[in-house]
Amino acid sequence: MEARDPATFTRLRIGQTDTASVSDTQPATHEVVNQQANVDFVMDYGLPGKDGYHYIRPLDYFSFQITGVDNSANPVENVMTRGLLIGRKYDAGDDYSGVWGLYGSYDYISPQIFRVSSTAASFGTTAQWWLTKKTALQGTALAGVGMGAGGSTLNPGDRDYHYGTTPQGLLALRLIMGDRIMIDSTAREYLVSSLGGSENGNESITRVDASLTVRVWRHQALSVQYVFSHRDADYAGLGDRRQSVGTIGVAYNLLGNNHFGAVGWDRD
Repeated sequence: MEARDPATFTRLRIGQTDTASVSDTQPATHEVVNQQANVDFVMDYGLPGKDGYHYIRPLDYFSFQITGVDNSANPVENVMTRGLLIGRKYDAGDDYSGVWGLYGSYDYISPQIFRVSSTAASFGTTAQWWLTKKTALQGTALAGVGMGAGGSTLNPGDRDYHYGTTPQGLLALRLIMGDRIMIDSTAREYLVSSLGGSENGNESITRVDASLTVRVWRHQALSVQYVFSHRDADYAGLGDRRQSVGTIGVAYNLLGNNHFGAVGWDRD
């Protein structure tokens, strides 16, 4: 049976972020832009819980996000995508549905002072749990390994990046409370190791974001968001380096449906 009519969630966000905190154990090579306008697009395709939907082809479930900012030195703040390559759906009673299997992912994250990119394969699950009749919790948990690269952001023409085998993990949660409030949070961790790498050393990169979205009318919503990014690098002959940046933002949101992507809203 072919997969048809997937459950989806889309969101277009337009707003502004302010840099709340910056730290670096080495002198900065360029100024951090404290205020940035941004445009962010998210799409989740094939969310679990829809009757009759089957995961029989690669990318019958995927999640995609891209964020652009008005910074000519760093116009793309992130590109993050993950998709189910091979998997099976499962249920636990009437209120819990999910899919598990092998996922592929590509991430690029550039919070001004450093960058990380990774292509990986991970095992994990994506699921939805109806906590009450009108409150749903959606989430994805992944653990895997790939090839990644990380490094500080220097002046144009300079080179400072390191690559190697990169174990990584992700935990993403979305709490949907009625048809009015949505709380999103995602934590990512990357360990760029020396295995198959360019340097003798490693670096750990953490990315955490959380947002609160409140619907104001139909598909229109307002949101606040906090993002924290941290890099801890240790390479032989280069010394230790710790960098972090935190931003807070406000935004207007155009949502793709009236239920924040909750699947089975009209159930009995």
